[in-house]
Amino acid sequence: MQKGNIGITTENIFPVIKKFLYSDHEIFLRELVSNAVDATQKLKTYAMRGDFKGDLGDLTIRVSVDKEAKTLTISDRGIGMTAEEIDKYINQIAFSGANDFLEKYKDDAQAIIGHFGLGFYSAFMVADRVDIVTLSMHEGAQAVKWTCDGSPAYEITECEKADRGTDIVLHVADDCQEFLENAKVESLLRKYCHFLPVAIAFGKKTEWKDGKQVPTDEDNVINDTNPLWTRTPSTLKDEDYRNFYRDLYPMADEPLFWIHLNVDYPFHLTGVLYFPKIKNNLDINRHKIQLYCNQVFVTDEVENIVPEFLTLLHGVIDSPDIPLNVSRSYLQSDANVKKISQYITKKVSDRLQSIFKTERAVYEEKWNDLKLFIHYGMLSQEDFYEKAKAYALLTDVDGKHYTYDEYRDLVKPTQTDKDGNLICLYASDTTAQYAYIAEAQKKGYNVLLMDGQLDSPLVQMLEQKMEKTRFSRVDADVIDRLIVKSDSRPHALGAEESAQLCGVFRSALPKVDKVEFHVETESMGVTSAPVVITQSEYMRRMKEMSHLQAGMSFYGEMPDMYTVVLNADHRLVQRVLADATTAMADKLAPIDAELAGLQARRAAIEKKGEGKAYNDVPAEDREALNQCDADIKAQQDKKDAAYAEYAAGNATISQLVDLALLQNGLLQGEALAKFVERSIEMIGK
Repeated sequence: MQKGNIGITTENIFPVIKKFLYSDHEIFLRELVSNAVDATQKLKTYAMRGDFKGDLGDLTIRVSVDKEAKTLTISDRGIGMTAEEIDKYINQIAFSGANDFLEKYKDDAQAIIGHFGLGFYSAFMVADRVDIVTLSMHEGAQAVKWTCDGSPAYEITECEKADRGTDIVLHVADDCQEFLENAKVESLLRKYCHFLPVAIAFGKKTEWKDGKQVPTDEDNVINDTNPLWTRTPSTLKDEDYRNFYRDLYPMADEPLFWIHLNVDYPFHLTGVLYFPKIKNNLDINRHKIQLYCNQVFVTDEVENIVPEFLTLLHGVIDSPDIPLNVSRSYLQSDANVKKISQYITKKVSDRLQSIFKTERAVYEEKWNDLKLFIHYGMLSQEDFYEKAKAYALLTDVDGKHYTYDEYRDLVKPTQTDKDGNLICLYASDTTAQYAYIAEAQKKGYNVLLMDGQLDSPLVQMLEQKMEKTRFSRVDADVIDRLIVKSDSRPHALGAEESAQLCGVFRSALPKVDKVEFHVETESMGVTSAPVVITQSEYMRRMKEMSHLQAGMSFYGEMPDMYTVVLNADHRLVQRVLADATTAMADKLAPIDAELAGLQARRAAIEKKGEGKAYNDVPAEDREALNQCDADIKAQQDKKDAAYAEYAAGNATISQLVDLALLQNGLLQGEALAKFVERSIEMIGK
């Protein structure tokens, strides 16, 4: 019998290792099973080299639970250990046997999983005592048992063991009894060990018999020892890739495309990445790429390996060249990581480019599922934009798809303004903006559909990337002002008529919290709508961006500003003007006369002070000017009151205003109810 202390520098280091070395208690099972796989792979290598002459036999690793004894056991038929090897590789922390083995058998290093040396000690996160019962593969070896209660003290004794290999027996602590539940253990095995290269059995398969599940004689093997990504692509069919995807994500929709990764220089990397059907939520399907190291599951958080936008992909990456910390739980910064990231980005781009060129119809069919992913990449990574601009698509409201260059060529002849700027019109909601779309199409213009959640920042980016190109939503202004073809634009009304028309319509507009209306007239043609409400492209964008960027919250607090455009060419508007002019002539005449006198007086006072600083103007003149301004405002208030009085009794004005508001989703509550009531009355007449 041998007793001693584990070879560490201080007794305090051991609880530190147990508590903080590993990021998650659950991974103890991964580490112990990986060690068992390591021992089995070593045995295979020894046998292949002729250093082991015995019969390999069944190499299945077996995991078992004994709830009564409160033990969890991992058993292998690998190389086993002698007392000396236990002393070297278990008692002397971090002197892993893998280092010696890799040096001796470096040509077969790919067959080895474990190379950290500390994995065994993760057992003490869940166990208050651990036993190792082991028999070396060497002929005539003596079986030994190593026991430790989690302190630096250990004990080694000779024992009996019928077969080579190692049993790790965990006496599970009282606060970790969940790891004695079969369902819990099996779920961990499937999570961490699902693709290990040696068969792992957890109990027996069951079948339904005599009204209950009973065990069979068949091992319950939980892993696939030859996963799809380890196989040659030429041997695989599309259905193989789909079946593997279903195995990884049983509840997911069918993938759109996939990429098989296989590179061995300047780094080793294999894997399969899938393009899922992406939902309109950037977070819904993130963290679905599983990272493996020689088929050992490491993590599903791979932001440091793949660019941010590629975390939307699903699948598997396996590389022994991705640097991990000693617990295999955290990625570490390394030059290889950057190279791997660049390689994956290039493979993804090349795959998309290939599908676009060879199967454009299929690509276009799946564009709505792909666009969020591609737009995310273009916005977040400059080099991806340079690649993707060749196969990124624009879609118009009729469902036709164009590359960026194709679209420029299509609309350049018709949608270039007087200053040589290409104006790309778009809609975000074909139903709500139907009238505006129709008006643009009447002019022969093409309208894009940009209803994706990333389309707002995408438009901003495209305007920066594309020379002399501007994007404008179809409801940002009347169509002739969105694409201005000439400097001179006819106007059907004089200044006085325009002011009067704006006045009566302005008074009919509702008072809405944090909403402002500006009213103006425009000659839009006899077939265009009588009243159109628009919202400035710039302000709308700023308010949209304020929801995404904290530094722009100022714009979010500003009122929504709309322009109400009265079509001076429309017969209904002309009729309102004619009726209002006649009906209000007597009431407005004295107000207008008074206003004219006040404005003349104000002009005279201002002329006296021309060229003088404010303080050099006599006090009586400054006072007279202020009084004049107050009097002008009073008269203007009288005029506005007259407009309001007239508009209140004019059903046509109210109806035209409400129709425009309704079209823009701005007619609500009491105003909507009154509109319905008024509409019924007008129909009755």
